[in-house]
Amino acid sequence: MTIDEAQQTVDQWIQTTGVRYFNELTNMAMLTEEVGEVARIIARQYGEQSFKASDRDKVLADELADVLFVVICLANQTGVNLTDALQRNLAKKTQRDADRHQQNEKLR
Repeated sequence: MTIDEAQQTVDQWIQTTGVRYFNELTNMAMLTEEVGEVARIIARQYGEQSFKASDRDKVLADELADVLFVVICLANQTGVNLTDALQRNLAKKTQRDADRHQQNEKLR
């Protein structure tokens, strides 16, 4: 699935199953919540925290997909084409960081 297809698929799902988009502020709060769930898994799986019983069934891929879903919702409702935005962003990073990371001794 391309990013454009994902945006179309999410929009179709919202129109048929979700009824309508939540407003932007609600979706921003939901995005924050979903990112927190990703952070919780990362802290327990890769960090020093131990899993709670309620966290054991959480799957990182599913939580990342939740984040992506809400990002796509926000993009759709604000008129952002994520394919174009990502291409522009990568071009900006490539120009800005052409030598920066190569010269970072912390990355060696």
